[in-house]
Amino acid sequence: DRVFLSIQGPEAWAALSRAGIETGSLLFMHGVEPRKNWFMSRSGYTGEDGFEIGLPEADARGLVAKLLGDERVLWIGLAARDSLRLEAGLCLHGQDITPETDPASAALMWAIPKDIRASGAFIGADALRAAVERGPAQKRVGLKPEGRQPVRGGAALFDADGNPAGQVTSGGFGPSAGHPVAMGYVSTPLAKPGTRVFADVRGTKIPVDISSLPFTPHRYRKG
Repeated sequence: DRVFLSIQGPEAWAALSRAGIETGSLLFMHGVEPRKNWFMSRSGYTGEDGFEIGLPEADARGLVAKLLGDERVLWIGLAARDSLRLEAGLCLHGQDITPETDPASAALMWAIPKDIRASGAFIGADALRAAVERGPAQKRVGLKPEGRQPVRGGAALFDADGNPAGQVTSGGFGPSAGHPVAMGYVSTPLAKPGTRVFADVRGTKIPVDISSLPFTPHRYRKG
């Protein structure tokens, strides 16, 4: 009986305002109740400024009609959203991270505040401390394939000598970046940006350069 809507992009706030929904001074990862039984947060999984709204189905139809009456607003599919989250360097659970992945290997230590880490007062603290102390054997990195051919998740990575170096976990074409983009894990000594590895794509070795993440800058409104 409820609907979840996500509107993303630099003019999302303007489109909502035109539809009668004021976003005011709402900042990234903060939420409000703009109307009864509605909840809206300034969030999304695209790297762009945007909003996510949970509301009753009866109200959603009217809001969608107003939004689609704005020429700046279009429906997009999951593949389009996925290309944006990949350009933004955001992980897809089950693909880029799994229950077996530790935050140090996945470059997600920022998600655990330093004071929480220091206190050790959370489930998994001992396991995380051990992972940090021994250092990750592999690290999640950005991958920029040479040329225009995308390298998809599951492709094996090799170093310049042909030794196994890691694996691609997500890959596709970045429409905002203007070139193929991917993420994956490589042996820690190879994780420095600019290092060249090679992806096996149907028997052909595609040159791939280690890249910093994100491929396109985040545009969250943080204040």
